[in-house]
Amino acid sequence: MEAYFDNSATTRCYPEVAEIVVKTMTEDFGNPSAMHLKGVEAEKYVREAAQILAKILKVNEKEIIFTSGGTESNNLALFGGADANKRSGNHIITTSVEHAAVGQPAERLEQMGYEVTIVPVDHRGVVQLEALEKALRPDTILVSTMYVNNEVGAVMPVEEIAKLVHEKSPKALYHVDAIQAFGKYRIYPKKAGIDMLSVSSHKIHGPKGVGFLYINEKARIQPQILGGGQQAGMRSGTDNVPGIAGLGVAAKMVYTDFDKKIEHMYQLKERLAEGFLKLPDVRLNEIREGAPQILSASFLGVRSEVLLHTLEEKGIYVSAGSACSSHKRKAAGTLSAMGMEAAQRESTLRFSFSEENTFEEVDYALEVIGQVLPMLRRYSRH
Repeated sequence: MEAYFDNSATTRCYPEVAEIVVKTMTEDFGNPSAMHLKGVEAEKYVREAAQILAKILKVNEKEIIFTSGGTESNNLALFGGADANKRSGNHIITTSVEHAAVGQPAERLEQMGYEVTIVPVDHRGVVQLEALEKALRPDTILVSTMYVNNEVGAVMPVEEIAKLVHEKSPKALYHVDAIQAFGKYRIYPKKAGIDMLSVSSHKIHGPKGVGFLYINEKARIQPQILGGGQQAGMRSGTDNVPGIAGLGVAAKMVYTDFDKKIEHMYQLKERLAEGFLKLPDVRLNEIREGAPQILSASFLGVRSEVLLHTLEEKGIYVSAGSACSSHKRKAAGTLSAMGMEAAQRESTLRFSFSEENTFEEVDYALEVIGQVLPMLRRYSRH
């Protein structure tokens, strides 16, 4: 049996997504900037995807900017937002648990002369609102937080953050990294006070190498990729039509029967959590109000890499922290920021679900983990 519990790293494409990707590569393969019929056909796919996404978010089509994925969306938000608004101030705020695609641009902006404040989180991994409120200043021009933490599933109070930002720092733009949240929550940026929102396609059963950044039409953003002036000059480069078309189909499908899918993920998570609590020396690193698709657990006495590869041999696929950084041998940033001790951090695995996972897969994982843990703990003591 195979059980894929690494859906926060990537998801399997819906068959309908694969179909439209192939069709736009082999039949409707025109350049959407071309003026002939093949170009018009290709442009139609791009426009339809923008319409789908705009409807889901309740925003305008022109506020959707297609990118190569979540990393580029985050980079465009941070560099583009800082660049366009530097006359209004020099201060940027982010948190101690951001993905590297926000954390590293923030470091670069600091090297470029911006003042960057890193706001701490509590023991659950949720941003401390009091600390954020203290950090906000009249010269703050950009605040960037995630919506759902990719390591433990902690959910940030984005509407409360937006309210604080706009009250205390009226010149500031509020950017939300929603890469683990889109498709798991109904998100309405205008209602929530979000100025920019990053989304990645391959987290929602779409193709890799494509995503988008929602940019409120009132927000000032400096383009970072220049060239042919595509997407109203905001992001030059020939549109990735197969990727964009696939993203549109995936987004439409992921929000179809939405409540049923989310409830299924919560039930999978609860079943796995209840099973873990019956095992000795296993700690859950998540909160009941955490995201539906992520369960982080520490298996004390066993290094996460050892357990990960043992499970892999049994066809169970999980992650040791974020897939984007798990190859680097360093303590997970979120777990450290939560104040977790080294022994617990080093024995932590992330299980992440999709609508396609089953209760049988959860039971299989619990059975295997129950069998291998005592053996691995005995081995690790020698």
